[in-house]
Amino acid sequence: MAFDFKKEYKEFYLPKNKPEIVDVPKANYIAVRGKGDPNEEGGSYQQAVGVLYSVAYTLKMSYKTDYKIEGFYEYVVPPLEGFWRQDGIQGVDDSNKSSFHWISVIRLPDFITKKDFAWAIETATKKKKIDCSAAEFLTIDEGLCVQIMHIGSYDDEPASIKLMNDFIREKGYQTDINQERLHHEIYLSDPRKCKSENLKTVIRHPIKKK
Repeated sequence: MAFDFKKEYKEFYLPKNKPEIVDVPKANYIAVRGKGDPNEEGGSYQQAVGVLYSVAYTLKMSYKTDYKIEGFYEYVVPPLEGFWRQDGIQGVDDSNKSSFHWISVIRLPDFITKKDFAWAIETATKKKKIDCSAAEFLTIDEGLCVQIMHIGSYDDEPASIKLMNDFIREKGYQTDINQERLHHEIYLSDPRKCKSENLKTVIRHPIKKK
């Protein structure tokens, strides 16, 4: 059976719909950076997601090619994730989506090296006929965070974030969002196939002791 990150690491991908504190270990990702409204039809965010999945599936299916990755095992491509920030704002202001700076990512299995990644960029660009050069191999060490399973529209996230903020204050922590530690979302539902009120999104914020 293929390795599934969501099932193997439930504490990071399937939290409850109430806040909890987690210590997130370092992990490697396929990443594309950009700026602008993620809902813009054919915009830079949607293009970035296309690049991410092209590279992700090239790596996943590499065992069917002549290129062999050391230590490879079959796995399910992990869910799409996003790190978000806006200049001069701690957190997220959904009313001004055009000001978003984002890093869109998909997690990589630990056996994928930078050499394998470079092969996948070149191969995906040729086979998918899509320029994948914007993708980078990115290591992120999130550390101590608070997270929650948000169920509903992305625009309704402030209610869940308030629960998170109230929770960490009670526990003696404070939010630690800055240029390096960002608002983080993990998308467990496909908005093209799921009603907005049923969308499942992990929201994660970095924290520190007061």
